[in-house]
Formats: sequence, structure tokens, C-alpha cells
Amino acid sequence: MQHTNPFDVGWVDPQLTPVLLAVIVLAAAGTTVLFCIGIVAYSRRQSMRYLLITVALGLLMVRSVVGLGTVFGLVPMTIHHLVEHGADFTIAVLILYAVYRSGPGAEQTTLESDGD
Repeated sequence: MQHTNPFDVGWVDPQLTPVLLAVIVLAAAGTTVLFCIGIVAYSRRQSMRYLLITVALGLLMVRSVVGLGTVFGLVPMTIHHLVEHGADFTIAVLILYAVYRSGPGAEQTTLESDGD
């Protein structure tokens, strides 16, 4: 697939392309910042809960980068959908597992190991 001008992509309304690009760029910047914060938090705490959340934030960043690549014609739409929906599922599983590990019965262990 070749690099294309996002204003020439057939599946995007040319009037909405600037809005789409702005949203994706802001999402990519925001999720990158959050992922970096997650890495710092994990490096300080080094617990499974922080690792799970950091991986979920990393997947959010990957989703934004794939979306930007799709708009510029670098990522085919099929790959875009596979990555994005796969990431959605994985993020949901990671967050639910982090919540499960933080639930009743894990409270005493969490307080001792995480320092919360």
C-alpha cells in the first residue's frame, strides 16, 4: 500500500478529513503521554496491576498510531480493523483482570506488595 494524501482517500469525506486528522493526532499524543506515565508508574511500583494497566495504555497508543497510518494509506483497512478490534478486546481483558486481582481477598496482599 502506498502513502496517500488523507484528503484524497475515498472513504473519508474531504470536509471531515481535517477533523478526523485532528482527533487522531490528539488521541495519539494523549495516549503516548499516558503510556509514558504508565511506564514511570510501573517502574516505581513494579506490580502486576501496574503492568496490566501500562500494557492497556500501550495498546491504546498502538490503536491511535494504526488509525493515523490508515488515514495516510500506510495501513490497509483490513489490518486496521483486525488491530483495533483485537486491541479493544485485549484492553478489556487486561482491565477486567486488573480489577479482579484488586478485588476482595487480594486486599491484604495488594497492600503489602503494592504499598497502596
